[in-house]
Amino acid sequence: MGLEKKTVGDAWYAAKGEDDDVVVSSRVRLARNLANFPFPESCDDDEAAQVQNIVFDSFNNMEGADAFQSVSLASVEPLGAKILTERGLFESNFGTGLVMRLDGISSCLVNCVDHVRIASFAPGLSFNAVYASSRELDLQMQKRIQFAANYDFGYLTANALDSGSGMKSSLRVHLPSISYAGKINEIISLAAEKGFSVTAPYGNGSRTGASLGSFYQISSLQSVTGNEIDQLAAISSFGKNISETERKFRANYADNKSTPVRDMVLRVFSTARFCMLMNLRESIEIISTVKWGLDLGYIKGIKDFELSSLLYRVQSGHLGFLLKTGNFNFEGDVANDENLKEERLRAIIIQDAFKKISFVI
Repeated sequence: MGLEKKTVGDAWYAAKGEDDDVVVSSRVRLARNLANFPFPESCDDDEAAQVQNIVFDSFNNMEGADAFQSVSLASVEPLGAKILTERGLFESNFGTGLVMRLDGISSCLVNCVDHVRIASFAPGLSFNAVYASSRELDLQMQKRIQFAANYDFGYLTANALDSGSGMKSSLRVHLPSISYAGKINEIISLAAEKGFSVTAPYGNGSRTGASLGSFYQISSLQSVTGNEIDQLAAISSFGKNISETERKFRANYADNKSTPVRDMVLRVFSTARFCMLMNLRESIEIISTVKWGLDLGYIKGIKDFELSSLLYRVQSGHLGFLLKTGNFNFEGDVANDENLKEERLRAIIIQDAFKKISFVI
């Protein structure tokens, strides 16, 4: 993969965040382009290589450079690319280079739609923190790089809607109560009115119109209107309102439909506790339902952030890395089947995470 050269710190998603009963994570992305170079779509190979060298050199000369690792994406093996995609660091076949902080909090993708896309993540509703992380990298890079900007249009970007502040922000949220109440379309419509899109980060669920695991990605659509403070305030306020709405619906389930929901949580927990194999879709639904049970007060022995971190730990790329680097003793019929090994390891990880869970009477 080319990414194991330095010691990796604790992952950002393995920590507690504000409002993390509803908000899984926050993300801010800054789009920038180098002055005097064409946009990536029009760059030839030599120009793209020049841009990458300039960006990599700026990180190598930064204060705290040891906290970052630069990698040419052409050298990344398929398994490594899969892991990076699962972590939200890049999309397949997008970009030529990547600079990452070792804990995954911040990254810089080179030569994608724009020359530079700085992204930062944090658990929970934490836009001040993620913006500060991205902005710090932006300022450090501007000590050595001239970014294309205009007094009237702000930062110049390949997509006109990304100009201005060049900032896009997003939230990943868990909305099981709203989803099961059949009100998710109202949230999607409200988001559209506020200038946000709502997508399904893990794909569609079994219920019509629902996202798998009731997880949703709420993203800003443009960065032209207002400054960074205005834009962050808007999505942060929307995140707070969504959290309050989810809690109201959750309280209604706890007060009026306790038995059916308890039954659902207990059945899912029993499946997870005693199954031998688990596919990815199953695991996301299980994590979602157990998290809902925790937030309803039906179970104890685990934290919201621990369940959120499982969403990354059960992904196929992460499990593939563990299988490649670890030493596991699987059952004979499992040991000779790559798909079964992945499903067996996923079940083991979930069961290990759930072993301290107990139900509140």
